[in-house]
Amino acid sequence: MNPADPLGVLESVFLAGEDSCVYRLDRLSGIDHSKLARRPRTVRILLENLVRRFDPARVSPETVHALAEGRDIPPTVEIPFYPARVLLQDFTGIPTLVDLSTLRNDAAERGLDPKRINPIVPVDLIVDHSVQVDSFGTPRSLTINLDHEYERNGERYRFLRWARDAFSNTRIVPPGNGICHQVNLEYLASVVQRQEISGNPVAFPDTLIGTDSHTTMVNGVSVLGWGVGGIEAEAVMLGEPYFLADPIVVGVELIGSMPEGTTAMDLTLTITRRLRERGVVDQFVEFFGPGVSRLAVPDRATISNMCPEYGATAAFFPIDEATIAYLHGTGRDAKAVARVEAYAKLQELWGTKLRGELEFDDVLTIDLGTIVPTISGPGNPQESMALSDAPAGFARSLATYRKIKPAVPNGTAVAPDGSIVIAAITSCTNTSNPSVMFGAGLIAQRALALGLRVPPYVKTSLAPGSKVVTDYLQRAGLLQPLTELGFGLVGFGCTTCIGNSGPLPPDVAKDVAEHDRYVAAVLSGNRNF
Repeated sequence: MNPADPLGVLESVFLAGEDSCVYRLDRLSGIDHSKLARRPRTVRILLENLVRRFDPARVSPETVHALAEGRDIPPTVEIPFYPARVLLQDFTGIPTLVDLSTLRNDAAERGLDPKRINPIVPVDLIVDHSVQVDSFGTPRSLTINLDHEYERNGERYRFLRWARDAFSNTRIVPPGNGICHQVNLEYLASVVQRQEISGNPVAFPDTLIGTDSHTTMVNGVSVLGWGVGGIEAEAVMLGEPYFLADPIVVGVELIGSMPEGTTAMDLTLTITRRLRERGVVDQFVEFFGPGVSRLAVPDRATISNMCPEYGATAAFFPIDEATIAYLHGTGRDAKAVARVEAYAKLQELWGTKLRGELEFDDVLTIDLGTIVPTISGPGNPQESMALSDAPAGFARSLATYRKIKPAVPNGTAVAPDGSIVIAAITSCTNTSNPSVMFGAGLIAQRALALGLRVPPYVKTSLAPGSKVVTDYLQRAGLLQPLTELGFGLVGFGCTTCIGNSGPLPPDVAKDVAEHDRYVAAVLSGNRNF
């Protein structure tokens, strides 16, 4: 029995050394294929999904043709999207599994088999939102914080252990292994899937939705996905589509090359400011142009991770040589990687395009050569400024809130006004990027050589997004300098960037409270100030 093919585009092809069925977009009838060739890659992925899962009860052939040609689709018409998988983190994911277990209870009360209620779409839940930095600055901080996490969350984790065994199509990654988006990037994302459907192997783009806004990080490795609410995620888990309006796609043309001494985060903060100024809420952003090929996947992932901060639905990078290099570098199966390249070329999803080759709703150009070292804050990610302007900018921000007071009358303040009391290397935004992590290690090494030390009132921490980070830092001899400077390992998960920094040391907290200090935190996160 062949897979369903109501639009007549299914074809068996020899793909990377094996036969696979592919829903060929170039076989669509009744459309102008010259217009299809100019459609953005994000739209082509949505179109393939619509064709492969075509249901005349939900969508008409006219809507398929309009999406293929770039014609307007009425606002009253929604496009059904069937993600290939669902990504959960524990904070939002546990309630979805509780809802499924409640459905099982209801089924049992009705005399039905409760085991029939399972996710239809594969689900991965990564426990990463429950670790807190109680201990820091000691060799045992990682163990202490993990022990406290289990003590606080015993009932939740026992439920997850039950859910792992009770539900099919459900995988649970236990605490202490990393942040869901980085685990997704390094391990779960396949870019192109190959599944048995009606007894036949079918190849199609890997897609997903997740219950965390920064699910878009996976767009950096050319997988289309974004964050949704819990109800939408549950519906998709049970086989229902996620409905979209006619997508507006903004092309961001990258030209030039990054100057020496700048990082992906400098570029990301600049992009965030530019896109916030333009306005891209509920729109797709797709990167193209010669500058794209000069960015490695970790750099792209940093940019895509910040997508919620500039308000877009997705921030997509095309499949190209950098994608393939990353998949090989992270240990993906060689045949699966070859399939990604072959499928992308067959379906015209391969490679970056130049201006004029694809038709976007709007185009914004960013010259990588103009990027300078950048920070943002104190309140919002779009409040970016050149690092060289930071001293004056911070002074202005401090003065905005109140006039700076003397430390204390006798000059013995634990943490004077304007002090940084939390410094955290944290979040999947940056710890997923080897170049910036190596940079942090080298700075720590140099600081120690110059005799510099972090003031004792600063709570320091290092919480990488996966164990891969500490492995390469250790092998490079850079984990020890970070530890000596105070940035010792405190956990693998979302810590300070989601408010799980833990309390300040008692003497610092007392001083801040008693003297109404105006203090600050500096972190390598995204918007979670």
